[in-house]
Amino acid sequence: GTNRTADRPDARASGTNPPRRRIWGRGDRMGKTMDVNVGCQWRTRSGHVNAGWGKVLGHARTPTHSIRSRRRGKEVFTTASASSGIKQVRLGESDLIVPEVCLGTMTWGQQNTEKDAHEQMSYALDHGINFLDAAEMYPVPGKEETQGRTERYIGSWLKNQKRDEIIVASKVAGRSQGLKYLRDNGVVSVTKKDILEGVDKILGRLDIDYVDLLQIHWPDRYVSLFGQPPYDAANEWDAVPFEEQLEGLKHVIDQGKVRYVGVSNETSYGVGQFIRASEEAKGLPRIVSIQNSYSMIGRSSFETDLSETCSKSNYNVGLL
Repeated sequence: GTNRTADRPDARASGTNPPRRRIWGRGDRMGKTMDVNVGCQWRTRSGHVNAGWGKVLGHARTPTHSIRSRRRGKEVFTTASASSGIKQVRLGESDLIVPEVCLGTMTWGQQNTEKDAHEQMSYALDHGINFLDAAEMYPVPGKEETQGRTERYIGSWLKNQKRDEIIVASKVAGRSQGLKYLRDNGVVSVTKKDILEGVDKILGRLDIDYVDLLQIHWPDRYVSLFGQPPYDAANEWDAVPFEEQLEGLKHVIDQGKVRYVGVSNETSYGVGQFIRASEEAKGLPRIVSIQNSYSMIGRSSFETDLSETCSKSNYNVGLL
């Protein structure tokens, strides 16, 4: 693949450009986001890492001072206000324009204090990074007593920001037996009811009216994830149909609570089924992003088949 770089975490608010570390990947083609944790640890997650710097792919309202240029035959979006020179890109099939670097948040409330979180967000914004990624289960590791702190920390910081200048992403949990405290009835799935409840609670903690991007954190169906043994069809269970999940996402979009939707920890099969369902049933939203593990030491699972599935010439799903 082509050479990619991501800012190292040892950059401080000194006003100097941080040193660079080389990352290998096909980012120019796929619009990937690489994150490096501010706490000096690499995360195996393409897109946003806990309180980390990363590269992104995007598409929303074009910034007021946007410039279009050509580089290697593709369109590049930049903003006059981004003094750091961070490129603005279009996220998948959406109209969302995001910086190529995103700030992950998953340690805030567990390894990082509210003060740490505010300092990191302000530092990022000062350097042209206005894209934040959170999740309803954060911080990690997931605990009932800390759940939701990450979004509350973001919400308290947003009170002093112009909402339309910050791109906020969050995630609703997939099926889970261990995170029962996320839902009032103790059942965590991806039904229309679950999505609505999850989104309402997310917006309450963030203290905002909408999120720019909502992703399903992991599939509702059985998938071999998070170190589980290889896929075994004998482990399949009755899952919420793809169409029903999209109907739930459409509901929160129609209510003005969500602008765009995507998936996370998903497979090529899952991406294809979500796209198929949105194309066959008119009016259902199309997923515009995917947030899967992708790093220097975890490349093959994305590059072998998901990269083809998500490429601009196929389904055009942006990798965070």
